[in-house]
Amino acid sequence: MTNEHNHHHDEHHEHHHEEGGMRHQLMVIGASALLLAAAVLTERYASLTTWQLLLVYLVPYLMAGHETLHEAWEGICEGDMFNEHFLMTVATIGALAIGFLPGAETQFPEAVFVMLFFQVGELFEGYAEGRSRKSIAHLMDIRPDTATMEVTAEGAAVQEVTVDADTVQVGTPIVVKPGEKIPLDGIVVEGRSALNTVALTGESMPRQVGEGDEVAAGCVNLSGVLRLRTTKMFGESTVSKMIHLVESASEHKSKSEAFITRFARIYTPVVVGLALAMAIVPTLWNAVQGAAFNVQWIYRALMFLVVSCPCALVISVPLTFFGGIGGASRRGILVKGANYLDVLAKVRTVVFDKTGTLTEGRFAVSAVHPDACDEQHLLHLAAHVEHFSTHPIGNALRDAFPDEATDGCPVGDVVEVAGKGIKARVGHQLVCVGNTKMMDAEGIKWHHCANDEGTVIHVAIDGDYAGHIIISDRTKDDSAEAVAQLGMMGVKKTVMLTGDRDDVAARVAKTLGINEYHAELMPDDKVCFVAEERETPVAFVGDGINDAPVLARADVGIAMGGLGSDAAIEAADVVLMDDHPSKIATAIAIARRTLAIARQNVAFAIGVKVAVLVLAALGVATMWMAVFADVGVTVLAVLNAMRALAYKPSR
Repeated sequence: MTNEHNHHHDEHHEHHHEEGGMRHQLMVIGASALLLAAAVLTERYASLTTWQLLLVYLVPYLMAGHETLHEAWEGICEGDMFNEHFLMTVATIGALAIGFLPGAETQFPEAVFVMLFFQVGELFEGYAEGRSRKSIAHLMDIRPDTATMEVTAEGAAVQEVTVDADTVQVGTPIVVKPGEKIPLDGIVVEGRSALNTVALTGESMPRQVGEGDEVAAGCVNLSGVLRLRTTKMFGESTVSKMIHLVESASEHKSKSEAFITRFARIYTPVVVGLALAMAIVPTLWNAVQGAAFNVQWIYRALMFLVVSCPCALVISVPLTFFGGIGGASRRGILVKGANYLDVLAKVRTVVFDKTGTLTEGRFAVSAVHPDACDEQHLLHLAAHVEHFSTHPIGNALRDAFPDEATDGCPVGDVVEVAGKGIKARVGHQLVCVGNTKMMDAEGIKWHHCANDEGTVIHVAIDGDYAGHIIISDRTKDDSAEAVAQLGMMGVKKTVMLTGDRDDVAARVAKTLGINEYHAELMPDDKVCFVAEERETPVAFVGDGINDAPVLARADVGIAMGGLGSDAAIEAADVVLMDDHPSKIATAIAIARRTLAIARQNVAFAIGVKVAVLVLAALGVATMWMAVFADVGVTVLAVLNAMRALAYKPSR
């Protein structure tokens, strides 16, 4: 069995193990609570010595706290003693021992209850983590393990064979029947159907596909039989990469999480030191003064330990960010780490690439203006020069001259000039196809019609101008809405960067309501622009291979994952699986909400703890207050953190 398969089965095993663990924990808590109630009744109605009472209370104490005691001991052995388990252990053993000091009342019920309620807090934490993990683990279920191949034996009929998906090579024909999930990325070679893409993109509307359309693994085939030719291996498919991105997201800590971790490392030893000082200094002072021994300061020190346990912060803050990432993935937004949620929440400048990001990137020839030849010959030459190009403009020129692939005209000496165009030898003629910069570099006088709306592609043959071709691209349906939403959210500046000519860029920027645009840029110019925009955190949104350096350079790189290039998705920090620009506002809203919930938890936990610590030092607080300030606050913070998972857009 392969690593991919092992991982898949491990996920399911882990899920069942997690559920079993929670059931066991619930049973332990229930049994401990019953035994605690029995111990309280025994103390009330039976006449027992302090030692006998201790033995009665030790039964529920050890049942509820055996794991905490074990974790505390392990921490001491590993040199990491200042954790919440250690604090709980010291505080509860202290509360059990305090009853044996002269003039002190027994605190046995409080000690057991602290340990019991700590387990309740752990249960809530486990449940919340499980919920967050499930929202990410649902991605595992959208990737099928098997694929159906059609095999023709010699002299026999076509047979369908089911094989492991990760053994299927690129270019293999596979069949996907109605109701089945697509196992690998591919191109439809036969059939028409509707695909449910909700698991992959968060979009509820089915997508219609037919011959020649690209389909992604993880989509569900709803209606017709599809025959596909695979274009990627199992581990390289869109859904596999998506799963890997989300799984590795927890490795990247947010600033808040990193701060809490550092805070806990310093804070816990300081608190233990203060508690010891509170227990020892007043007691010694009383002894020096000749006053009677007073157990109150030791009791206050124990309360201090219980209250000061930082688990509410240590648990709830990472859980909040984990929930935020899970909630975003449910809506087809992949965030590669909590640190990117942190930055995304503070973004005030959004920079867009134009083609394929704000526009559909599906170019079509809208006009041909030949100078020295007829229209067909101009298209013939341009299509042949663009034969090897992967750029949308190249696709549009080839689509306009469909005979290009079969007319046998030789193409050689192909040279691509970044940001300008391509030159190649078509037959015996040297043909340059590109923008005005290309023409200027070749010393060719060019012109175009002033009223042409679209991208102008100039063509020169053997150093002479031959005419130009107009290619148009339309803006995406929700691009204007995306820009408007960002404005309403307080994003101060929206900028569009493009290699297209100025008048085309001006028209798109005006149509969409973008504040600022820069046209006729080379890929390096975009990097320089983003590098200079450093007043506020900058998000860059792009989709092409040439956007990868800018995506990596921006504070937050956002890639279009549906049609975007692998290089762009790899370089980005956030991936929008359905290519809708309006999801940028959703991503920022989720990030801001997640950060707000994390801050609420920090303020609430620290506020309550400080209040009870002050009361404990003054001798006003009780052990029950201390329990609430620790475990009660943790439970409430965890419940609050779970809200990050369920983002609902405001209408």
